[in-house]
Amino acid sequence: MRLNSLKRTLSVKIVYYGPGLCGKTTNLEALHRQFPERQRGAMLQLDTETERTLFFDYFPLSLGTLGGYRVKVDFFTVPGQSFYQATRRVVLEGVDGIVFVADSSPDREDANLVSYEDMLRNLDRNRKTLADVPHVFQWNKRDVPRPIPVSVLQRQLNPHGAQSFEAVAIRGDGVWETQSSLLQQVFESVRKATAVRAQNA
Repeated sequence: MRLNSLKRTLSVKIVYYGPGLCGKTTNLEALHRQFPERQRGAMLQLDTETERTLFFDYFPLSLGTLGGYRVKVDFFTVPGQSFYQATRRVVLEGVDGIVFVADSSPDREDANLVSYEDMLRNLDRNRKTLADVPHVFQWNKRDVPRPIPVSVLQRQLNPHGAQSFEAVAIRGDGVWETQSSLLQQVFESVRKATAVRAQNA
């Protein structure tokens, strides 16, 4: 959370995390289409020839006011490939909310677990735990043949019972619900943090 008292602006950072080709970029593309043009900035995409995210995808969004502050949300993805470890750690710096996107394809179970553990390590390197950050899980690609059962994904990735959503991001299914749930958590966290600051002022 970045609060600018002079400009009366509040910026929050949302990061979509998950293995390569799980649908992080597809989520951002769908969100970008769904928000009114007057609210959203241009979407920046840096892709390789295989269409995997090279560094990150990003777009800014203006969400009106909260407590007299103009609210801006910055949406990011992280690259899924293992050799972009440093980039993922940097993108997670200052994160206010995380969507972990898991791939429901039956051959991607290990990739989901590797990415989840990688996220926890990178949070630790940034001196945070997952419990410190509002987060939700998205079980994407539920339309694939013989998808990983939701019960397995929950047990492996979400044993603490955070909110989770089934999705087919390429169709837009579950995309809005995922981000809406996360933003509610983030703004509740912001509200509590600003209340504490006001008490201590």
